Amino acid sequence: MEKRHTKHLLCLAVAATAVGAAVPACTAAASRSVDSPVVRVVRPGQSIQAAVDAARSGDTIDIRPGTYHESVLIKKAHLTLRGATTGTVLMPPATGTKAANACAKAGNGVCVQGTKKHPVDGVRIRSLTVSGFKKNGVWASWTDGLSVRQVTSRSNGIWGIAQERSTRSDIRDNTARSNGDAGIFVANTVDEEGGATDTRGTTVQGNTMTDNRIGLTVRRVRNLAIHNNTSTGNCSGVFVVGDEGKPQAGAMSIHDNRVTKNNKYCVKTERLPAIQGSGIILTGTVDTDVRKNTVENNVGATPLSGGIVLFKSFVGAHNTGNTISDNRATGNRPADLTNQETTQRNSFARNVCATSAPAGMC
Repeated sequence: MEKRHTKHLLCLAVAATAVGAAVPACTAAASRSVDSPVVRVVRPGQSIQAAVDAARSGDTIDIRPGTYHESVLIKKAHLTLRGATTGTVLMPPATGTKAANACAKAGNGVCVQGTKKHPVDGVRIRSLTVSGFKKNGVWASWTDGLSVRQVTSRSNGIWGIAQERSTRSDIRDNTARSNGDAGIFVANTVDEEGGATDTRGTTVQGNTMTDNRIGLTVRRVRNLAIHNNTSTGNCSGVFVVGDEGKPQAGAMSIHDNRVTKNNKYCVKTERLPAIQGSGIILTGTVDTDVRKNTVENNVGATPLSGGIVLFKSFVGAHNTGNTISDNRATGNRPADLTNQETTQRNSFARNVCATSAPAGMC
């Protein structure tokens, strides 16, 4: 469809004026059908945001290889932001440049921003590198059906790819590397307390997370799948966080992930103690299935260290009704399996391991 409609596009060139402001030079053909999606091509030196602003629901913004010093804010449904397979890089504008939109003002690279009354539906982000932003590489709030694939988010100040207040997302086949906090972050909300949000089936699958503080953080959410990811070289591989809020975080499936050598040391924060050598951590989580994961050689001496750890939350919320089965957990210290919730209803079965706390779970 995209190629067929490309011929209806005269151009969307954006030229720089003498004072450096980007202005649109030409737009899609006037003969375009109101409902016909088009592909809008952006080349180095042109403005991605200008193409987004000119687009209608269903359009694709095709960003050619090059480095683009800007932040991109998307508020329109069913828009596709697509880079080249290699070589399309978004980086912050030069120091002192006036922020062009709210995404830039917040210090983010790409933002998909809806509201409670009007979530943004069906946005797709493909094949981009987002690097060096003060806050987050990709940030989404109040979205439904967001798809982020084949994105590399690296060296951003807080999160690589992050979302809040969002449902039915597909976060797949991305690389999150060397971000200040989590490589991938999925939460109910970041600015207030509250019960867990039902993500209605959000999927985090096939991603690679390395050299972040935490590979994947899942905080105060329910009903999502975490499958076939690789998390290595972080302080913690996968961190599932719940608390006393109602409903409680959980009802997740954590299957077939590879969580190895997360032995980077991260100092304590206001919220957490120091972290090192943590594989998969559940804290304050209910009814979650942790199965067929490879969790190896995560070594540390912090309260959260170990292979698969059920850790009672810092506000006293218990892990209850979780199943930890058929995992390969070896070479982790102080233990391959740790259960601090011995009075709660959690099940450990058929795991390959050598050490556990308490003893007898291997």
